[in-house]
Amino acid sequence: MKINELYATIQNRQSNPSETSYTASLFAKGMPRIAQKVGEEATEVVVAALAQDDARLVEEIADLTYHVLVLMAARGISPQTVEIELEKRKK
Repeated sequence: MKINELYATIQNRQSNPSETSYTASLFAKGMPRIAQKVGEEATEVVVAALAQDDARLVEEIADLTYHVLVLMAARGISPQTVEIELEKRKK
């Protein structure tokens, strides 16, 4: 799944929450829980990088990416905004 597609799905869960959606449950719990999940996943990426195989590292990076996108949606920051910032840095 591409980043923009995943972000659109996350925004949809934000706008149209359902009781069975993990994403909607994160939004319902608010910024403290979303930020906590980003921190947890970032730690898991570090652990995987240092002590696990590449397959596990990829899984943890995917988890971190998802949670960062939830954080971005919660704050109204689009992937395009991040792309613009990254573009500035390539100079």
